Amino acid sequence: MAFVTRQFMRSMSSSSTASALAKKIIVKHVTVIGGGLMGAGIAQVAAATGHTVVLVDQTEDILAKSKKGIEESLRKVAKKKFAENPKAGDEFVEKTLSSIVTSTDAASVVHSTDLVVEAIVENLKVKNELFKRLDKFAAEHTVFASNTSSLQITSIANATTRQDRFAGLHFFNPVPLMKLVEVIKTPMTSQKTFESLVDFSKALGKHPVSCKDTPGFIVNRLLVPYLLEAIRLYERGDASKEDIDTAMKLGTGYPMGPFELLDYVGLDTTKFIIDGWHEIDVKNPLYQPSPCLNKLVAENKFGKKTGEGFYKYK
Repeated sequence: MAFVTRQFMRSMSSSSTASALAKKIIVKHVTVIGGGLMGAGIAQVAAATGHTVVLVDQTEDILAKSKKGIEESLRKVAKKKFAENPKAGDEFVEKTLSSIVTSTDAASVVHSTDLVVEAIVENLKVKNELFKRLDKFAAEHTVFASNTSSLQITSIANATTRQDRFAGLHFFNPVPLMKLVEVIKTPMTSQKTFESLVDFSKALGKHPVSCKDTPGFIVNRLLVPYLLEAIRLYERGDASKEDIDTAMKLGTGYPMGPFELLDYVGLDTTKFIIDGWHEIDVKNPLYQPSPCLNKLVAENKFGKKTGEGFYKYK
């Protein structure tokens, strides 16, 4: 009798595991909100790995620019990946592009999607308004994810009625090249949702890591204070920005120094992140504002994208 009971329990356990796995969402259809660098990159890697993608932004002009950028990026990938077979490369590009359609009306396309990935401006109010609206039109099974790098995922999820189907999915720029994805699980995110997003990340050829909904997640929580400390070294006159960059590249093997990276990321972006964290924890010395950073941003010197930041660019 004990043997039969054990066998029954094993069978039930196996059945429960199989049932749980069966309930995981297999993402096939993806809607990406935001046609900027991050959104276009996410759309590209999703389409290139067999997913159908709808890329959404406010105007057709933005979307046309996004699609052109995706094609140019794909051709670079194809040239390297199919160096010995240019025809196969052309087919790869055309097939990937054919998997991406565009729209200016997010509400009209989310009804049939498995996953919505938001990659719009880092503004909590704007994100909340977007997700609150989409929540009314998306299918019950649809998972929502934000690509935010600095805002609390829980605060965004609370604008919806699907907190259990909401998580962070933080990609890194440039998306087609960077392997890492941070999968952020809030206290309300279901295990099914979390595992579905981990599987989706792997399907994209990425390496997912898990983190709780803490400011900056893993990478930015470590990176941004490092960047700010480099600025403080420079502000105090302890070392020149050139020597700090050289020291970190040659001394640690980093591909870019902190000032080069700041200019690449965008000084406005870094300031936005640190200001947000400072509001949350005013006394934390790691989050104290930088006069030098504030001055450059006030002068619209954001880095590479404006032609000048800590360095000048032609």
